Amino acid sequence: MKQVATSGTRCIPLAMLALWLAGCSPTPPEATVEEPIVADASESAPVGDTEGAPTSAEPSPEPSAEEPSGPPVLVVETAKGTIEIETFPEEAPQSVEHIVALVNRRFYNGLRIHRVEPGFVVQFGDPQTRDMTRRATWGAGGSGNQIGVSEVSSLHPHRLGSVALAHPGDPTRADSQMYISFGPQPALDPDFTVFGQVISGMDVARALALNDVIRITVKP
Repeated sequence: MKQVATSGTRCIPLAMLALWLAGCSPTPPEATVEEPIVADASESAPVGDTEGAPTSAEPSPEPSAEEPSGPPVLVVETAKGTIEIETFPEEAPQSVEHIVALVNRRFYNGLRIHRVEPGFVVQFGDPQTRDMTRRATWGAGGSGNQIGVSEVSSLHPHRLGSVALAHPGDPTRADSQMYISFGPQPALDPDFTVFGQVISGMDVARALALNDVIRITVKP
């Protein structure tokens, strides 16, 4: 692979440098995001006394614990179809928590695809993409709240459908931008956190183009 050297820095593979340059800026600007949605608290129905029941009735057995619901699944909706992404909260807990929190705030709704590299990645997650007049700076924005830790893991190398976090050269500075890999990317494995995997809709991911609008929810 060809290497590109910059003054005062080590040589960086072109593929990795491209992600760093397209995914962030030295100082992420403040993002205007929608207010978080506060879900209504559900109330469990009280259990009343049964008419005629004996006063010395034996206590009811404790309810069984609920079955685990499994890892969060992100649903990316586009005009071309839907992509489902299963997350890896065991290996990347803070990354998954950060992204799910943004999804629940509707941070991603109305954002546009800002990068498409056939055979490499499709990338999104910059809030500036809501504004067509700021297209020159697309790829430089985030939520303004970096994850702060690296959760790069050898358990999840880049492969077809891997979903990972873009960053400016330091995985602890990853924020809202993510990309879907179109195949193995071993040059990216040591430096980028893969926090999920496309489980359906890979054909939709391949069909995405610049300016396509997305909406992301968490599958109930």
